[in-house]
Amino acid sequence: MLKSLWYRLIAVIYISFIFLTSSVFFVIALVIWLVTFPFDRRLSALHLFTCFWASLYIWVFPPWRVSVEGRENIDPDETYVIVSNHQSLVDILVAFTLFIHFKWVSKAELFRIPLIGWNMSLNRYVKLRRGNSRSIKTMYQACENHLSAGSSVYLFPEGTRSETGQMRQFKEGAFVLAKRLDRPVLPLVINGSRTAVPKNSLNFHGETHVRVSILPPLQPDTFRDLTARELADRVQQTIEANLDREPPEPGNSESPT
Repeated sequence: MLKSLWYRLIAVIYISFIFLTSSVFFVIALVIWLVTFPFDRRLSALHLFTCFWASLYIWVFPPWRVSVEGRENIDPDETYVIVSNHQSLVDILVAFTLFIHFKWVSKAELFRIPLIGWNMSLNRYVKLRRGNSRSIKTMYQACENHLSAGSSVYLFPEGTRSETGQMRQFKEGAFVLAKRLDRPVLPLVINGSRTAVPKNSLNFHGETHVRVSILPPLQPDTFRDLTARELADRVQQTIEANLDREPPEPGNSESPT
């Protein structure tokens, strides 16, 4: 009981820290946007600052550790359709720690969060209302525009977080984009995040080591003859093969390597 209350207190302090610091960071983000918008059409500087903003919430919280392998698989001059599994809200922070340029595709509700959501709009990240055909069409067009302009796009093909750690079937949207724009698919595997913030919980759950594996990209010439459904299944199988079979329990995570 005492441990549970202590963990709840840590969660309240951490969430309060996020919202208090966000009021300062949003002002900085707004200044960066105003200064760089005329010549930085992809908003690379603003996204880089957003990466720092999000990463700070990992760096200042010792119980959460992130290690990354496979950075050599990213070509900084390439434009990717980036996809990964999705287990936790922490996945979003973890993705920003990669410090690579991309545009999020995210559910529209997140854009309404004060400060953080406003910054998402400044970055021209892509809104998606699930189940809304007009929103899906708008999402495709926005992603095509970003990819054509040289910005990678990042999607969670499962559509929502997994409660059990078992992956949901990938939706085809990301892979339709890759085929339509003839862009490589960059698969990421996120292990360990589910124990940090499980779905439907904002409590602290003990120490967590999140491990990100950047897999070799699939080049367009390797999937040109596949349908979007076949490509989605192939990428899902590749990510699934690199997932932990049993996510570690809180407090028993490995040390980063």
